[in-house]
Amino acid sequence: MWVVLLGLGSVVAGGAYLWFFVLLSIGGTAYGYWNSDKLAIKAMHARPVTEVEQPAMYRIVSELSREARQPMPRLYVSPTAAPNAFATGRNPANSAVCCTEGILGLLNERELRGVLGHELMHVYNRDILIGSVAAAFAGMITAFAQMMLFFGGGSDRQANPLALLSMLILAPFAAMLIRTAISRTREYDADEDGAKLTGDPLALASALRKLEAGVAARPLQQDPKLENVSHMMIANPFAGAGLAKLFASHPPMADRIARLEAMAGGRPGIS
Repeated sequence: MWVVLLGLGSVVAGGAYLWFFVLLSIGGTAYGYWNSDKLAIKAMHARPVTEVEQPAMYRIVSELSREARQPMPRLYVSPTAAPNAFATGRNPANSAVCCTEGILGLLNERELRGVLGHELMHVYNRDILIGSVAAAFAGMITAFAQMMLFFGGGSDRQANPLALLSMLILAPFAAMLIRTAISRTREYDADEDGAKLTGDPLALASALRKLEAGVAARPLQQDPKLENVSHMMIANPFAGAGLAKLFASHPPMADRIARLEAMAGGRPGIS
């Protein structure tokens, strides 16, 4: 991400403003790191919930946190019909887990436990930090490319127009590829580690099967704020077909389910 961002800066006005891109990228990284939880929670319009309001969710997260010897995260529920869940926060001591109303109504308690185990492992593996920084970089690169396109690459007439045009097109594309590759890898690892934490890979496999159908029936509408947090969710919240699937932030559900069933000795998931 740094290479792409600095490469973009080097072709703008002959590199005269390279230092500006360096400082801005550092600032963007720090902002994405410290505010990942606030930004994600706000984007989903989620509200904090207590043990009284969500006893099953609270009990599961409390038990799994103790099992992992980690702090109890804050719990949130988003008033969204689309079934999904995500974890966010810069570290286990400053983390939050959010479920939509859709997923709480769709899954049974065993399946919900599998999903929450997956989300907690994102926190414990520091995936939120990795994903938030990648998202911040990708957003900056795309914004800078659009800005340079609008202003014509600055006042330096000696700037190579071919190099500038290449960076304007390729920089956002490269940022997207890096971000999606990171996200897919972290999802596979969270599936595996979450299944080990709960000791029940088939529960997560069953939940993923239901989520695939649930998200297809009720996808989220495309929105820049939601797109910046979509990589955190356990299932891709947007409808995708054709080329869109090639650049999805999540690996195919069939592959994830097959891996979980293999962990359970090849047994099929629960119904």
